[in-house]
Formats: sequence, structure tokens, C-alpha cells
Amino acid sequence: MPAITVNIPDHQFQKLQKLAATYNLSPEALLTANLESWLNQPNAFTDAAERVLNKNAELYKRLA
Repeated sequence: MPAITVNIPDHQFQKLQKLAATYNLSPEALLTANLESWLNQPNAFTDAAERVLNKNAELYKRLA
């Protein structure tokens, strides 16, 4: 299985460890589960961002 190394600041890693412990998971297992969820719904974030941008388009034009 391919592996990826991600460097994150210590404070984020500590938060990840605490969150994983809450679910009785390793940080790796928590990240894998969330990555699978994100990959199965790749457009959720971009769809939400696009709705916000479209909703505020006129405001952004006036502010530019």
C-alpha cells in the first residue's frame, strides 16, 4: 500500500491525538477514515464554497 508523509505543526498533531483518543483510534486510523469520507464526497467543500462565492458575488464586486 502506498504511504504519504504529511508534516503538521506540533499543536495540530496534539489535537489529532486527542481527537483520535476520543474515538479510541490511532491518529492514522482517524485520518484514514476521514480521508475516505472526503474522497467519497469530493465536491462537498467546493460546492459549499461556490454557493458562498455566488451568494456574495455582488458584495465582492463592490469591495474590489
